[in-house]
Order: sequence, then C-alpha cells, then structure tokens
Amino acid sequence: MLKPYLLAIVAAGAISMTAPFAAAQDTQSQDQPSASATENGGHGHRGMADPAQHTKELTQKLNLTSDQQSKVQEALQSEHTQMESLRQDTSTSREDRHSKMMDIHKATETQIRGLLDAGQQKKWDEMQARRGQWNHQGAPNGDQPAAPPQQ
Repeated sequence: MLKPYLLAIVAAGAISMTAPFAAAQDTQSQDQPSASATENGGHGHRGMADPAQHTKELTQKLNLTSDQQSKVQEALQSEHTQMESLRQDTSTSREDRHSKMMDIHKATETQIRGLLDAGQQKKWDEMQARRGQWNHQGAPNGDQPAAPPQQ
C-alpha cells in the first residue's frame, strides 16, 4: 500500500531536483546567440554557413582533394552571394525569393556533386538524404509530412 506513494514521492523529488538545471540551460541558451548565428557574422540564417567553413566540413566528411576544395568553395561562395542579393531584394515577393533560393541551392548541390568521384558522390547522396529526412521530420522548412523510418 505504501509502495505507490513512496514511488510517487521519489519521482516528484527527482523532477523537482532536475527542474532548476533545465531552467538554467534555457536561460543560458536565450542569453547567447546560437553558434550558427555567430559563425555567420550574426546573420543567423539557416543554410547561411560561411563558404569556407562549409568547405572545411565537406572536406572532412568527403575527403576532398585540394582541387575539389577550391572548386567547392567557389560554388558555395557564389551561392552565398546570390542568396544575399535575393535577401536584400524587397521588390520580389517572399514566395518568389524562396523559389529562387531553392533553385540556386539545387544548382549548387548539382555543381558540387559533379565535382566528386563515385565514392564521394555516394557519401554525398547519403548526406543529402539524411538532411532531407531531417527536414521532413520537423525542421524549419519541413512542410511535408514525415517519411516513415527506413530500416
């Protein structure tokens, strides 16, 4: 008879002990800008990674050669410049800007994929599939329903 009450008291105690830590983490994350925002010169735009940083990450993940690195960085810098121009363009509707940004991003992805060898392309495709799957499972831009988990 006492066992359910004891269990409830222990659970309540555990929750009350962890609540201050959770609140402290929330406060700290609100006080500091996100890492992506500071890395991107304070812009904080999703997908606005610094081209050099993005190239570095791709180099580590795909084992890019120095020639590939320079070409990938050029493609990412071009995408970055075009995206910034579109963001500044207030004469175009938000939907049109979004559509153009998606086109620019797809073209950049295609360009980068074309620079890779077969093994790198396979890894690239896996990375893109994971990113797309993440977007469909609740990321900002996940307008489509979540895909069933693949096994």
